[in-house]
Amino acid sequence: MKFQLGFASLIAMTVASCSGNHSTNDTDTVIKKEDTAMANAPDAPAVNMEYCFYTTEGTASQDTTKVNLHINGNKVTGDMDWLPKEKDARKGSLMGNLNGNVIKALWTYGQEGRTDTLSVEFQLRGNQLAQKPYRYDPKTGKQQTNSTADYTVIYSMKNCR
Repeated sequence: MKFQLGFASLIAMTVASCSGNHSTNDTDTVIKKEDTAMANAPDAPAVNMEYCFYTTEGTASQDTTKVNLHINGNKVTGDMDWLPKEKDARKGSLMGNLNGNVIKALWTYGQEGRTDTLSVEFQLRGNQLAQKPYRYDPKTGKQQTNSTADYTVIYSMKNCR
């Protein structure tokens, strides 16, 4: 009988100690759960960070593209500038979403005095940013992201300052 009473007391103390203090602020709990899920996703980049990348292309590596990304939770904003030598540049802003390590965004840029948009898709890979290449759409006469292609355009990380 003493054993059963002692065992019941032990169970009661264990349950009482596990109940602890719980926050009643649902907003904090949701944000923490989302941030934890983002941080624990396979190959997920750090959230609430700024990342800066560049790549050079062309026969003499004379064309440069710069990408600056601000990741806040699963929201991504930033800038992207395509700076070809002796051609009209495309400079503009990025707005999109992060899912795991994949960023899908809309690039709103200016070129030759006009504003246009282009959907872009990136993948964060440690110290690199990879992008799906563009292809020409004869129906619209515009470039678009080749969604069936691999991430073949590779950017190197650089200091944001």
